Formats: sequence, C-alpha cells, structure tokens
Amino acid sequence: MGRDVASSGRPTPPRRIDVFNGDADGICALHQLRLAAPADAELVTGVKRDIALLERVAARLAERDCAGAELLVLDISLDSNAAPLRRLLAAGANVDYFDHHAAAQAFAHPGLRLFWDDCPDCCTSILVDRYLDGRYRPWAVAAAFGDNLAAPARALAARAGLDGAASAALEQLGQVLNYNAYGDCVADLHICPEQLYRAVSAYADPLAFIADSPCHALLLDGYQADCARLHGLRPHWQRPGGAVYVLPPAPWARRVSGVLANQLAAGGGAASFAILSCHADGHYVVSVRSGAPAERSAHGLCEQFPGGGGRRAAAGINHLPAAEVERFIEQFRRYFALPEQHHGH
Repeated sequence: MGRDVASSGRPTPPRRIDVFNGDADGICALHQLRLAAPADAELVTGVKRDIALLERVAARLAERDCAGAELLVLDISLDSNAAPLRRLLAAGANVDYFDHHAAAQAFAHPGLRLFWDDCPDCCTSILVDRYLDGRYRPWAVAAAFGDNLAAPARALAARAGLDGAASAALEQLGQVLNYNAYGDCVADLHICPEQLYRAVSAYADPLAFIADSPCHALLLDGYQADCARLHGLRPHWQRPGGAVYVLPPAPWARRVSGVLANQLAAGGGAASFAILSCHADGHYVVSVRSGAPAERSAHGLCEQFPGGGGRRAAAGINHLPAAEVERFIEQFRRYFALPEQHHGH
C-alpha cells in the first residue's frame, strides 16, 4: 500500500512511535538511538512494570493508520507483547525491537527487525551500543549500571576511556534513573518517564545532564532520602543462600524496591533474593534476583505465577495476591534449592 500523498504532492511522513520501558535501560537505549537518528516520534512508556505497552499502541492505532507506521520498541519483553506485535505487523507496521528479556515467542516477519540477547551480562542499552558501534557509549554505561550490570558497565567505561570519577558519576546516574521507574503508578514516581526522557534528550553528554539538569538533582535527593529508610530492614524469611523481604504499603517503599533488590544481589554472592512490595489494594509486586542465573533463571520462577516474567538474573511478578505469599515463599525455597525450615518474622 502506498503512502497517502499530501495536497503538496509530497508523501505523508510515516507515523513514528517510540515505545520504551520507563527505567534507565529503556530511557538510555532510546536516547542513544535518537541521538544517532533524530525523529519526531510519539512516546509510549510507563512505570517499570508497565510492560504490555504494545497493547496500548495497538489500541491507539486504527488499522488504517498502521500501514507504514514506524515503531521503535525498547526493553519490554516480547513474550508479554507477542499478540499485539503480530497484529501491528499484520496491519502493515514496521518494527525495530531491541530487548534482553524472555522471548520464547519470537517469530520472523518481514516487517520486524529483532535485536535480542538474554545473556545475563547484556541489557537493551548494550544491544543498542553494539548496533551503533559505541557512538554514545557513556549512556550505555549508565544504563548498564542502572540494570545492576556493574562488571559489563565498567568494561564499557574502560573501552570508552572514562576515568574513575566519570565512571562513578555514571554509576550513580544509572541508579537514580532506574530508581525513578519503580512504583505502582506514575503518581508514585518523582518524574513521569516521558518527562524524564525529554529532560535526558536535551543532553548529548550524560555528565552534562548530571551537572546541569534540575531533574537529576531532584532524583538524587529522592533516592538518598528513600535509601535512608532501608537502614535496619530485616528479612521476612531467610535461609542460607536466599532471603525474602516484605516492604510496607507506602510510595517510598515501592520506589526503593528495585534499589534494595540490586543492593542485595550485588552483595549476596551466589544468594538469591525476593522483594515483595505491598500495594494499596493489598496485593504484592515481586522482584526476584537469582544468585545463579545460568542454572536457575529468575524468570523461570516468576513465570510459574500469573503476570510473571523477566530475564535470567532479574525478574518479577506484577500481581501476587496476599493469600499467595506463603506459596510463593515455598516455591522460592524449592526453586533455588534452599534448606527447609519453618519460617518466621
């Protein structure tokens, strides 16, 4: 089908939509690609757990509007978006898809270019960095740190010639960008992800964003205040090799849940952890970090529950009823082969 022709006789430009996870990895991946190829695109994003984004795109685009539409999809699981992806492609959309989450339902289509790698040392921004031959590597460094991939991030920083101070600054940037994505809804966040991306997109250099952006100062203040609340937190359940933490039903706890999960994973050796964040309606959102992702992937556990998925090292469950908490803890224990013992607070 040819493009519509405007009254001037020129073809109407294709409709462009950028679809991205609202965390550090999604934001930095999109920023790298748009630095390389600027485009005026609609934005579709949300909190970190809002990953069924292509359903929103499919609802927004009437079928006649899909033909020739250009979609850029970043850092959301293909398995969670396979059905609307098929519908959009069938209606004539073209899709570039970069991701590192579970993609068992991946398929070939002439309108789809899929860039995918679920290696535990890879994130979406690293995939984009490979695609762009490292043109905007400092942003990939920040994203990798934000995704708790410290060793790959440091390796990228070294390849970019960044000194220790710059690497440390990018580590903190990745952490605060990622921290901002955690919440039950956008109202839990300090800055909505679309607004944060637009703030980031004004800076080619992440160190300039750190130095000059009011958004960065706001996030850093919030991050430090919320992290201070974690001091003295104890596990709800613990065994050699693993622990489960339960956070209270408060916005600060929902914001800091990912920070806690990454801190535990970074300091836990081969231990595995789960963070349960209680939401206002009584259900829990679960974050899981696997201490041995090659042998026991985090998403392998989470996919045993409705709404569960993710990647090898880190995964989650979007809606765990309170009545299922004890069953989850037992499944966590069995899955990670932890010792059996009656648990207590």
